[in-house]
Amino acid sequence: MNRRALLRFAAGGCFLSLAGAVPTASALAQKSSVPDRKPRAPRMVMLDPGHGGRDPGAIGARGTYEKDVTLDIAKEIARLLGRERGVSVGLTRDGDVGLALAERVALARDARADLFISIHADSAPNPRARGLSAYTLSDRASDEFAAAIAKQENLADVLGVGTHDLNPAVQAFLVDLAADRTRKGAVEAKQQLVKGAGRDLTLLENPMRYADFAVLRAPDVPSVLVETGFLSNKEDERLLRDPAARRRIAAVLARELAAVMKSATFA
Repeated sequence: MNRRALLRFAAGGCFLSLAGAVPTASALAQKSSVPDRKPRAPRMVMLDPGHGGRDPGAIGARGTYEKDVTLDIAKEIARLLGRERGVSVGLTRDGDVGLALAERVALARDARADLFISIHADSAPNPRARGLSAYTLSDRASDEFAAAIAKQENLADVLGVGTHDLNPAVQAFLVDLAADRTRKGAVEAKQQLVKGAGRDLTLLENPMRYADFAVLRAPDVPSVLVETGFLSNKEDERLLRDPAARRRIAAVLARELAAVMKSATFA
């Protein structure tokens, strides 16, 4: 049962048993004699190019806009992932438009995405900081660096889960269960992305971090924020200004995302 099914469970008068129902012998025989040959539906990743419109995001010393870098990388990732069998891909924006953080999250949820990747190239609190890093949601930041990045990204957006029609005890159980699966899926995706990307790209020191990013708060979609580099660093800005370097970053991320989406162990 997936996360959305858990959140909708009991809507039709179904009864949830923590112990689970005991199948009858006839049911087991029927199941074994009729194997499930239905192909698995493609797993869907929603790419979210950070900032856009009136919000340029970080601006490098050479005038590089984060919103342009993130859109270019995200569109190239989407193009490459579009070639992969068993994977579908969407973009929260495909042009220079502004979206609130809550809108970005809602687009992923409405599309029933299996993974949400928010792409950034922020300014770091330390101008010497450079390299790729990835973040998952936590009420408490892993360190001051992660907290500072989250603070500059966030708006006052808080999401609800929409389970008000359920029995309060069932609601609490379903929400906790779905949230736990979501967190585990996000952490697994973060680890695979960073480990794989580290074979070809420069990584930030301690590249796997966590903080309270508003854009990662979807309760039922594993979500990861990827910093492709920091425009506050001269070397990172030089790379992120270069179309060829951006394509290389996108190719590595597309490769690793495809591996995540095809993984049998991914949530």
